[in-house]
Amino acid sequence: MKRREHTYGYEDAAGVTPPPWTGPAVGLMDLDAFFASVEVLDHPEWRGKPLIVGGDADSRGVVSTCSYEARRFGVHSAMPSAEARRLCPQAIWTHGHFDRYHEASAQVMAILADETPRVERVSIDEAFIDITPGRFAPEDPLLVARRISDRVAALGVTCSIGVGCNKTVAKIASERDKPFGLTIVRPGTEQRFLAALPVSAMSGIGRSAEERLRRMRIYTLGELSRAPESTLASIFGVNGERMRQRALGLEISEVTRLDEEREVKSVSNERTFANDLTERGDIEAAIALLGESVGRRLRRQGLTGATVTLKLKYSYGSGRSAQRRLPHPTDDENIFVAVALELLDNIWQEGMHVRLAGVGMSDFDHQGGIQTDLFCEIDDRGAQSSDRRDLSVAIDAVRDKFGDTALSFGRQSRFSSH
Repeated sequence: MKRREHTYGYEDAAGVTPPPWTGPAVGLMDLDAFFASVEVLDHPEWRGKPLIVGGDADSRGVVSTCSYEARRFGVHSAMPSAEARRLCPQAIWTHGHFDRYHEASAQVMAILADETPRVERVSIDEAFIDITPGRFAPEDPLLVARRISDRVAALGVTCSIGVGCNKTVAKIASERDKPFGLTIVRPGTEQRFLAALPVSAMSGIGRSAEERLRRMRIYTLGELSRAPESTLASIFGVNGERMRQRALGLEISEVTRLDEEREVKSVSNERTFANDLTERGDIEAAIALLGESVGRRLRRQGLTGATVTLKLKYSYGSGRSAQRRLPHPTDDENIFVAVALELLDNIWQEGMHVRLAGVGMSDFDHQGGIQTDLFCEIDDRGAQSSDRRDLSVAIDAVRDKFGDTALSFGRQSRFSSH
């Protein structure tokens, strides 16, 4: 496969050399159909054939990801496996091998770290890089991005790279020429590059926000950038002006240095409610929602925790917490939320008013001390997982691409007014 390469504003200017790069240069490296690509790497006979990574169609599984050959039949992430099988009955199916995905991801991240000290991993298959010439990279960003693309391809997988003056531009650019694409948005061309794109091209604008913008006849990022302040505030709240700056290509964003990454001790989420929760069903719904967020963050950081913590604060100011250690670590909220709900009986009883709830996972160092449970489902990472984990991974992918509001469930509206 030949790499597709574009420098915005210079596509039709053959022989014209762009001026030297000035200012920050941020890249977004996104591995193409990563899980499927690793499977093809390990099974060369699957190359060029529709491939689906996900759960079984006969057990209500979902698609985690699929090859581009399968996508031509309409298959996509988060689709029920039964529907995917109907659309593409000839597809090859595999449950996935997460140890291999992490191994391949580590090789790619090592390439990025070799090119620049500023690498910010977003997920197992995506990372921002700072390749500002003269500061973190010795050459023009185009040359650095080409070299990264070539080095990754030499591993047997491909990536798409977008480069611009900030994270928003780089992210959008990385999606212009997938797969195996390289799109460069040089300084001074950001507004023209962004203006004609649909509002959905920018992260943070989910389906709900997009529909509200459409009702106000705002369809493109250029139109969003010119919208009245009151209009943006009504949709994005306090982030309205920030969204305008992003749509103009004026966002100022920093890429984290590798040596600034801190050891994570716990991953948690908590929420204070405007109105106390008094019904068990509402409290359980809140715990499930908090757990979804924690699970997504665990998977994004490649962590599995062995200790579940449930925290409650009551309307009269005091609070309590309860913990339980799992037989095996997990990043699957379908497992640890069930444990948190069991812990609820230890710290809440009917009649108590809950002002705040929190769910956390900790104990990420699993070197010994974890008892073996013969009745646990253990995946190839040595982590406990349920048959619904594939669905959670697929939902992560959809929300990462289309925003947190792209998919919602009944429990979210159950206490949205609280």
